[in-house]
Amino acid sequence: MKSVLLIGLGLFGQHVAHKLSSLGHEILAVDTDENRINTVLPIVTGAQIGDSTDPEFLKSIGVSNFDLCIVTIANSFQNSLETTSLLKELGARKVISRASTDIHEKFLLRNGADEVVYPEKQLASWVAIKYTSDHVFDYIELGDNYSIFEIEIPREWLGKTVGDLDIRKKYGINIMALKANGNINMSITPDTILSENFNMLVLGEEKSIRKCFKL
Repeated sequence: MKSVLLIGLGLFGQHVAHKLSSLGHEILAVDTDENRINTVLPIVTGAQIGDSTDPEFLKSIGVSNFDLCIVTIANSFQNSLETTSLLKELGARKVISRASTDIHEKFLLRNGADEVVYPEKQLASWVAIKYTSDHVFDYIELGDNYSIFEIEIPREWLGKTVGDLDIRKKYGINIMALKANGNINMSITPDTILSENFNMLVLGEEKSIRKCFKL
């Protein structure tokens, strides 16, 4: 369990709050809007109405006591930038900030953010890849050109073993797991036989996966 300071309770911030709550973390939520505060009150540990660009307000919260600070302010990049910078100045251990453009991402990183999330950009990649490929069911970008794909097993592979195919040697791709009906089998060996009704979770460079599966 971690203690999290969550600043900004727009739609994205509220989704983050719900997920943090479901994972059992302690959350102090902050926003300038009382209605947004009231929306998350049932799921957070505590909540305060306040201006996160005010150094005295942030000092009163004790930002250095939190394991993680997440800034999800969406309606004002200036406020997001100031908040991010102030958090680090006041001793925040780790600051994660939301960006809305590439320029925002660069400025946030230069002004104190340890990491930046860019939900629109990240989701755009997922949508583009998933819905333009007939045999791709899910996709996770890992950075440095590597990705995990949940993909249908090619018909010509059915009945063969992982060792028979040897796609690690041919393409640098690892078969991580097989998935069927929501159940995942991660005990993959060279003798594992690929059969119908299963999808594969594969890890590798995106260009290699595209070449291997003709995407």
